Order: sequence, then structure tokens, then C-alpha cells
Amino acid sequence: MDASATHWTIEALPWHDLRSERVAGCEELFFMLASASFIETTTDLYARNLVQHFADDPEVSAWLNQGWEPEELQHGRALRSYVERVWPDFDWQTTYAGFFADYSQRCTPELLQPMRSLEMASRCVVEMGTASYYTALNLVTTEPVLVQLTRNIYEDEVNHYKHFFKYFRRYREIEKPGRAQVLGALWNRLKLIDDEDSYMAIRHVYAWRNPGKTYNRRVYKEVGARIRSLAGPHLPHQMSVNMLLKPLDIAPMGRRMVNPLLVGVARMVTT
Repeated sequence: MDASATHWTIEALPWHDLRSERVAGCEELFFMLASASFIETTTDLYARNLVQHFADDPEVSAWLNQGWEPEELQHGRALRSYVERVWPDFDWQTTYAGFFADYSQRCTPELLQPMRSLEMASRCVVEMGTASYYTALNLVTTEPVLVQLTRNIYEDEVNHYKHFFKYFRRYREIEKPGRAQVLGALWNRLKLIDDEDSYMAIRHVYAWRNPGKTYNRRVYKEVGARIRSLAGPHLPHQMSVNMLLKPLDIAPMGRRMVNPLLVGVARMVTT
């Protein structure tokens, strides 16, 4: 069966049940949803680089083109539709254009790991982060449309993680990277999630919300602290750790030793 035939659609979301009053007054949710809509909508930039990186692998490139990219772009369209319904005064298109102008300058092929196995490990980190993010969004609200939308996106992200992990294992057998190399790729991507993607997306949303005000690392940390206060208790830190550990292929005893450290790392990078 064609996967697209059974995949959820934006039109099928329960828009008639939308209860905007449950979320419209929460600035933290506005920051989270608007910034997420920007990042998801820009997937095609990264997808283009990734497809080129795996152009001679028909299975991987076909899945990236026909599965992963269309689903990620649908996340962006759905989140935009939700944001525009709940916050109708938000000029999404103009604000996104500013974000895109900045982000497109940084989303270059040079950011990809030269070893394909390590790039797949890096992608596992991204899917871990998004699965955790949408889990928290799903649990932090009772608004019916947002609950359904974030559940749909979470399930997609977990499925994407499974594909990237499968391809990581395939290329690991071919390239045989050391565990230290895999760990380095995971750590580098963890830093990028916080240092680049989130910082830049929130920068443009904040500028629209607070015209004329300065935005810098201090402001970003303040906004992040408010978001952590709201969403932090709902983040699935152990799930994040388990997803991080899989590419490292650590024995059970070793897992027990590093688990507390990775829980701390997961708390830092998923909030």
C-alpha cells in the first residue's frame, strides 16, 4: 500500500474543535509553535543537500524524496495553519521570509558529515530532538487540535528516526566508524540544534513580537527558560537518552554507567 495513501492530512485535523482561547494567551507556546513552523517549512533546503549526499543510493534517496521531505514539509504547513488560526495578527509570511534569508545562508552542504554513517547518526539526533519536542507540546495542552497535530508529528518523527537508524547501521557496516567518531557526530549535531536552528528561529519570532527590542544570547536564554518552565516537566528525557544511545551500540553495563550523564545532556538540549 502506498504510504501516502494512509498518512494523515491537514484537512482531516479536527479544526471544528479548535479552542483558541486555551493557548492564545500563552506566549511560550506561540514561540514554540511559530519557530517550529519556520524550521519545518525550511526542510527542503537541508533535504536538497542530503539527497545530493546520497544520490548514488537509490533506496535512501527515494525515501528522502518521497517520504521524509514531504512529511516534514507537511509539518511546516500544518503548524503554520495552526499558528495563523490561533494568532491571526501574526504576519507569518513576512516573518518567515526574514528567517529564511538568514537560515539559507547557513544551511550548506559543508555542514554534512563526510562519512555517510556519521551523517545518518547526526540525523538520528535531530529526529530524537523533534520527537521529544512534540511529545512535550502534546502533553502541555488540552487544546484538541494541537493535541492531535503534535501526536501526528511525533509519530512521523519516530518513524523517521527508525529509517535513519536503519541506514546508519547499513553504512556503519561499510565504513566502520569508531565509537568515538559516532559520539563526535552526535555531539556536534546536539550543539547545532541549540546554537543555530532554535536560536535563529526564535530570533525572528521575537523580533515580530517585540519590535525594536534587542535580541541576543541573553534574551534567547531568557525565552528558553520560560519555555523550559512550561514544557520541561513533559519532556521524555529517558526516551531521548535511549534514542541517543542506539547509534553508540553500548553494552547494557556501559549503558547503565553513562545513562545519568546522558539524561543530563538530554535535559540540556531538549529544553
